[in-house]
Amino acid sequence: MIELWRGGMLESVHSGHAVITDEKGEIVEAWGNPEAVIFPRSSCKMIQALPLIESGAAEAAGLTDRQLALASASHCGARIHTEAVESWLADIGLSESDLMCGPQLPDDREARKGLICSETAPCRLHNNCSGKHAGFLTLARHLKADLRYVDVAHPVQQAVKAAFEDLTGMTSPGHGIDGCSAPNFTTTVHGLARAMSRFATAREDGDARSRAAHRLVRATTAHPEMVLGERGSCTRLMRAMEGRVSVKYGAEAVYVAVIPEKRMGIALKILDGQVQAAQSAITALLVRSGVLDRGHPVVGSYLTDPVLSRAGEVVGEYRLGAGFAN
Repeated sequence: MIELWRGGMLESVHSGHAVITDEKGEIVEAWGNPEAVIFPRSSCKMIQALPLIESGAAEAAGLTDRQLALASASHCGARIHTEAVESWLADIGLSESDLMCGPQLPDDREARKGLICSETAPCRLHNNCSGKHAGFLTLARHLKADLRYVDVAHPVQQAVKAAFEDLTGMTSPGHGIDGCSAPNFTTTVHGLARAMSRFATAREDGDARSRAAHRLVRATTAHPEMVLGERGSCTRLMRAMEGRVSVKYGAEAVYVAVIPEKRMGIALKILDGQVQAAQSAITALLVRSGVLDRGHPVVGSYLTDPVLSRAGEVVGEYRLGAGFAN
């Protein structure tokens, strides 16, 4: 899918699978193997947040769209994220110690520098999944379930699994444990794209699941800064498309996109897990789908700008693979 050229020689090749689906979840275009089974990792966080809304937990807790964007986020641990999660937990009578995601050194430069310079250890609020886990805790409280919400048999995770299998249109072949300790259910690349089509066709006046999906798309596109952070690919791509498309990455080079105006979904997996290749590939797919202007600076950042040395010299370039470029 993506090639790196240096000195006139092909240096690296990044293969993968990608699927674009229509409003019915049928394949419009595909590359690689659409039926390859993958871990969606954090790309499926909007699916994981559906039960939070469908159950009435979000309404009971008075959650805003900004908080629902955070529930769907892999944030960078900036102050706007950690303070928002801390405030959310306080509102439901809980605290950082109730999160089961584990501590993580933040990616946000200012937050990281502040911790290092003050010799302060990162906490669970800094974990990029702390918003999702705040959502899990809110749902667990609403269901009057225990707060050990990451067990795959817990009512929270069973609700997530039911939503996941409904939207992907298939029984999940299995699950693994994500970096944040929560179950991550497997599906095919086609199944993941099909789920994004369900989000793309969701309606405010639809059934409960459709209304919940519509609200999550609205929340993430209205508050892209909460989904990752100002320097992050999801945030930058969504800003470039001015709220028309929801984009979410997952660890090990997975990306999804929800395109309501075209009623389409996109799912992508780069096999070697290389993040830069995945950023290039999702950018190319968004341009190909007609929702991202080829001339926008963000396209240069992730796809068309030359590769520079640290001294600023042009030393290489990323190219689309021959089969992917057609």
